[in-house]
Amino acid sequence: MPLNRSVDRPIILGIVGDSAAGKTTLTAGIAHILGPERVVTICTDDYHRYSREERAENGISALDPRGNYIDILEQHIKQLRDGNPILKPVYNHHHGTLDAPDYIVPKEYVILEGLLGYSTRAMRDCYDVKVYLEPVEDLRVKWKIQRDTGKRGYSEAQVVDSLKRRQHDSADFIRPQRTFADIVVQFYPPASQSNESGANLNARHTLRPTLPHPDLSPVLDLGVRNGLKLELSRDIDGKPVDVLDIPGDIEAKRAKAMEELLWGL
Repeated sequence: MPLNRSVDRPIILGIVGDSAAGKTTLTAGIAHILGPERVVTICTDDYHRYSREERAENGISALDPRGNYIDILEQHIKQLRDGNPILKPVYNHHHGTLDAPDYIVPKEYVILEGLLGYSTRAMRDCYDVKVYLEPVEDLRVKWKIQRDTGKRGYSEAQVVDSLKRRQHDSADFIRPQRTFADIVVQFYPPASQSNESGANLNARHTLRPTLPHPDLSPVLDLGVRNGLKLELSRDIDGKPVDVLDIPGDIEAKRAKAMEELLWGL
């Protein structure tokens, strides 16, 4: 597996996707599996150049590279990869303000999650594994409304308006980064549960040949009766990829066994 220790430096994992695509949730899950004592997680939203109020005044969104310290982010990823500490800026999502920086010392694994993590070649070259999240759009919108109204003090109308205003920036700056990912993960509800938005979502993994993916035969043998399948396909750019589909209604016992198999490959 790409996350196995085989180099004498921190392993750098990137998780990129649009707002409310599930980046923070996935990051927390991976950190839990690897062990918090072995992982440092960093949100690249912390590299916003402006406060929420200043972005509104300037007519610039958080998705626009001009509204972020991309050059500093590049430097910091390189420093972390080399095993050096950084003084990381902090963006306060609750208040929309810039707080005092944090002193970060890298551990065995460094996970960087956010909007613009693959936006430059210099950043992309620092990652060992690059993941892009693209839940179906209806699901992402639902997640964003739930998160921003529940945790960030917005009304539903404000969230919907923000989504509309950000459409062009999303198309121009976020989605093109999908091209550079080694693994693309799409969450979508089962046909029989169209309103599902939680633990029972299906997950489609597009595995590009940019990484040496492990032999998944043991996992497939274990999960075939639960709808797990792996097939050769073509991505949206026409290039050949492997596509692994994992159903959301897989039995808990079988899912646990598959998890143990995957981490042993």
